[in-house]
Amino acid sequence: MRSAVLAHIDELVRAASDGGARDPLINQSWRRCMAEYRLDPAAPRRAYIHTQARLREHRDALDDLIRVARFGVEALYRQVSGLGYVLILADARGVAVDFIGDSSRDGELRRAGLYRGSDWNEHLAGTCAVGTCIATGEALSVHLDDHFAGDHIGLTCTAAPVYAADGTLAAVLDISALQAPAPKASQHLALQLVTSFAHRIETASLHNGFRREWILHLSRSPEFADIEPDIALAVDAGGRILGLNSRARALIDRALHRPRGPSDLRHAGLGLRLDALFEASVDDLPLLTRAVPVERRVLRLRGGERFYALALEPAAPPARAARSSAPPPPPDFTDPALATMAGRAARLFAAGVSLLVGGETGTGKEFFAKAIHQDWALHRTSAGAAKPFVAVNCAALPETLIESELFGHEAGAFTGAAAKGKTGLVQQADGGTLFLDEIGDMPLAAQTRLLRVLAEREVTALGATTPQAVDIRVIAATHRDLAALVRDGRFREDLLYRLAGARFVLPPLRERADLPALIARRLVGRPGSPRLSAEAAAALARHSWPGNVRELVSVLDYACALAEEPEIGLSDLPPTVLAGSINDAPPEAAPAGDDALTAALRRRAWNVSAVARDLGLDRSTVHRRMRRLGLVSPNHAG
Repeated sequence: MRSAVLAHIDELVRAASDGGARDPLINQSWRRCMAEYRLDPAAPRRAYIHTQARLREHRDALDDLIRVARFGVEALYRQVSGLGYVLILADARGVAVDFIGDSSRDGELRRAGLYRGSDWNEHLAGTCAVGTCIATGEALSVHLDDHFAGDHIGLTCTAAPVYAADGTLAAVLDISALQAPAPKASQHLALQLVTSFAHRIETASLHNGFRREWILHLSRSPEFADIEPDIALAVDAGGRILGLNSRARALIDRALHRPRGPSDLRHAGLGLRLDALFEASVDDLPLLTRAVPVERRVLRLRGGERFYALALEPAAPPARAARSSAPPPPPDFTDPALATMAGRAARLFAAGVSLLVGGETGTGKEFFAKAIHQDWALHRTSAGAAKPFVAVNCAALPETLIESELFGHEAGAFTGAAAKGKTGLVQQADGGTLFLDEIGDMPLAAQTRLLRVLAEREVTALGATTPQAVDIRVIAATHRDLAALVRDGRFREDLLYRLAGARFVLPPLRERADLPALIARRLVGRPGSPRLSAEAAAALARHSWPGNVRELVSVLDYACALAEEPEIGLSDLPPTVLAGSINDAPPEAAPAGDDALTAALRRRAWNVSAVARDLGLDRSTVHRRMRRLGLVSPNHAG
């Protein structure tokens, strides 16, 4: 290995003067590494992995795309994991914000930098698939000693860019392996796969971001026009192009006869009228919907080729309630247990009691908090009174800035402070509700200041001497065990008592009785008014929903993007739903008889956890059988 590294360093040095014999993208990257970044080819270049706090910042900035991309990422990983690959989704700064790999090789993968939080920026890591893809905007394989750093010459990495609808680079999709065959041609299929899935993620993200606009799909083949389009555009009611995937952008560049480089992507095609490019206007889009046979849905580029089109209508805007002096009805919680919980929480909150909301990740803690706030703000105050709802993700705020963000600062309070000072989030919530999400991740120093604010109802900005009075109501949320954090000395006990005037734990989706109603509400207003087939509905009912409501939204986004409307079939669901979640529960034991289940429920006063233990079943299995048999606890019957 040592001799291979020395030979590699010699080649890098020669390439600086004679241009090198590698692929052009690799040669150019090597020259950048030495001439622009001043990287030493002989220096060790170990993997750099960001702290969890820093990683959360990168993940939060890309939250929507991570959610949209997740099922495509998992599907790609299933295709390549048997060949020893891991999968990385990196943001536009080269930080791996999502990762799937073989957990039995965690230590080895982490040392190589093939891990969540690793930084693959070219100026830091040298020539590598993620960093060079960011630098060039091109899909490529960086195979073995294509890498600049001697520490990386055993890796093979293949990456493709994922562009946002405005043409900016949003992310990079990468598959990498610790070992690979020597010929670079062995990575050709890997490059095709990564490019194909990056395209799918772009198109799904376009759909997700422009639900209220026309989405136009174009394909060169009638057989694929309604299934997997090459080209996708978002068009507003005036016929202007608002967003595109990268293949649409390339088509427009060719049509306008202009060269394209990474720096040109942002504005390519945006704002152009549809009829400036095609022999059709926005008024013709209704003639290109699925109701028209595909052979008749032909759209021609002006002076150029023809395509088979599919136009997806904008989702209808939410119905606007008629003006009335009466307040609107309370939020609709269709699960009986959740409805009872929301009613109790609303009454306590209206009486000035602080609430602490627990529950698994994705159960809808912020939605619950907003509903409680709206019930108080709209129903229990004078008509038309505006009450702010300020949400603070305590896990996402950098530890060095959390006090400044929460409590504000005066001009010049510290290096980098805003020239005119800044109003903190606590003060922005004055007169309304402060929602403290992931409160368990707040640093101790900030906990101490927050306790003072809650006790005295006044806040002092950093650098200020005079406190400002604030009138706030507080809802905090966490998926962590705060009592355990108190025992470990990581959370103030007195702050816990301040926050937990009343405690509520939201049920996970697998325990809710309103799953069908929840799905139906999430499908309302989507293009084409999709509905579930019986097989798809049954698959969703069987799924254990480890990601809860957040996972449900992602599943429906995925299914609606693939479905041949108006029906979502079994094949349109993500593989994780069809095959079971990644963290599958143990296989079900042999089914207990229906009478045995009913008797056990009555014997245990409808305590599902106790019944599951008695019958040797998982709780989710008991709930599924109860739904199938129509058994409802008398405690929830109201």
